[in-house]
Amino acid sequence: MPICIECRHPVKTLWREGGGGKSGGHNIRLTVCKNCGRFCDKYVEHDFVVMFIDLVLIKPQVYRHLLHNTLMKEKDEFAPSIIRLGILLLLFDVYLTWARIERGQSASVPDPDSPGVSNANTNFGRLAQQPIVFQYMFFLLLCTLSTIAFHGSIRFLTSSRFSPLALLGILPRYSRPNSVSTALLVSSSTKLFPILMVIWEYDVPAAARSLGWAVVANNVEALKILLDCGYGTAALLATAGAVSRWAMGRAVLWAAGLEGVDAGSGATEVAEDGRAFVAMLAYARDWAGRLAVG
Repeated sequence: MPICIECRHPVKTLWREGGGGKSGGHNIRLTVCKNCGRFCDKYVEHDFVVMFIDLVLIKPQVYRHLLHNTLMKEKDEFAPSIIRLGILLLLFDVYLTWARIERGQSASVPDPDSPGVSNANTNFGRLAQQPIVFQYMFFLLLCTLSTIAFHGSIRFLTSSRFSPLALLGILPRYSRPNSVSTALLVSSSTKLFPILMVIWEYDVPAAARSLGWAVVANNVEALKILLDCGYGTAALLATAGAVSRWAMGRAVLWAAGLEGVDAGSGATEVAEDGRAFVAMLAYARDWAGRLAVG
């Protein structure tokens, strides 16, 4: 049953068809919620661009519209648009991961046979010498397994009868695991921002990791809205998923002999993320200034 995106009150219908005009067309009249007196779902009349902007702004109303009134199926099936979005996000993840690892190692592997080069750098140098299709399949496998670990861990914690959160009474068992994955995919749409790298000059350090912070914030909001839980529980779920993704990525790199690639201490990575975030803000300010000037 659909809900009012403002107060979450269940409603029978979100809109009704009005009378036809002189041109023979039909008008849509939004339903007013009897509980809060506002439109049940204003996004019925909004296009995708407006919804995407509100997703970036982490507005809970747009998440309720997408998760409860649009994408949720009765039999807990994936909508075709969500499958396409998942494939697109995976391909973007492959590109970002490949670019980040290659950029971080390119300066340190001039010659695999030179002394002082670690085994990880040597193995990466050998990987870089393989055909481009082989390299792409490796990073595709890496990102696919990492994504499966991310979704699988959160689905287990929310929907399994053996979930420690359910056994401890922290979170009631949610019987729609595919809806959980749908919420995670929708809230990960921020990953599509690096498409701007193709259009504008994009030279911000650790931009991919900084973008991950925004994705995590969207994941927390989506889980909170879907599961009707607190921010603490949603943050715990998102953290568990992120740790599972990281562990799977480390395991794949270790199996390939690349355990030292893109590795660093936690404090160093946090500091780099902070500096990258400030650099991104400065870059956005300069870019907006150039637009204002003309």
